[in-house]
Amino acid sequence: MVFNKPTLMLSMNGMLVGRFQPFHLGHLEALRFALSQVTQLWLCIGSSNISQTKSNPFSYEERKKMVLASVDDFMESRLDIFPIPDVGDHQKWAKMIKNIIPEFDVVFTNDSLTRHIYLRQNVDVIPIPFADRESLSGTHIRGLIAGDLKWDHLVPAGTKKFLLDSGAKQRLKNL
Repeated sequence: MVFNKPTLMLSMNGMLVGRFQPFHLGHLEALRFALSQVTQLWLCIGSSNISQTKSNPFSYEERKKMVLASVDDFMESRLDIFPIPDVGDHQKWAKMIKNIIPEFDVVFTNDSLTRHIYLRQNVDVIPIPFADRESLSGTHIRGLIAGDLKWDHLVPAGTKKFLLDSGAKQRLKNL
């Protein structure tokens, strides 16, 4: 009789920070990439204390709704979403994150300062492959929406529905 050796499943938690203004297809690809590397992902919505500005037009709750409307049930079951306010100092920001979210083993980022901070804390840092960075930029998409140009092919269906239903075009024009 042959017995199969039990497999050891490693459980790792990761952290990904973004502003998601709005949540677009590049963000969705970043989530997929991060979830392919970890068991559970702490998705941190940055600048959570800022909204109704040109760079940050959507509130934390609105951005959370966009994310949840854009991911499938399996992805959602492996995500925990946290608001991360701006504090004006990257070192204080990193310390604050430790008080807000559970422990994590890896950080997914392309930001050089965030990379430096977490590498100094002996946390693994993995860069996120960019998907069409030129088009998939929140600034670019906000400009397209406000300018009545074609934008809906750059965001997941759930985000598109949210943006249309919430009157995002008029808000962006007013800002």
